[in-house]
Amino acid sequence: MQRMTDTVVALGENSRLAGFPLAGVRLVSAETPDAVREAWASLPSGIATVILTSMAAEALGDAATGVAGPMTVVCPR
Repeated sequence: MQRMTDTVVALGENSRLAGFPLAGVRLVSAETPDAVREAWASLPSGIATVILTSMAAEALGDAATGVAGPMTVVCPR
């Protein structure tokens, strides 16, 4: 069986997402709205799901819900 790597990413403030790597989720730390948008734009292909903090979801707006991109999930505040 082929192992899938980096298919789930958590994007946002490090303090809100620090535990996700323990479950095998790749952490992409972005502490400001501009950093979130830059990180989103540079995500590699093959990402299936992106877990967003509330701040990250607000920074991305409609870009996070596009049909062509990965599925997104927003952590509650």
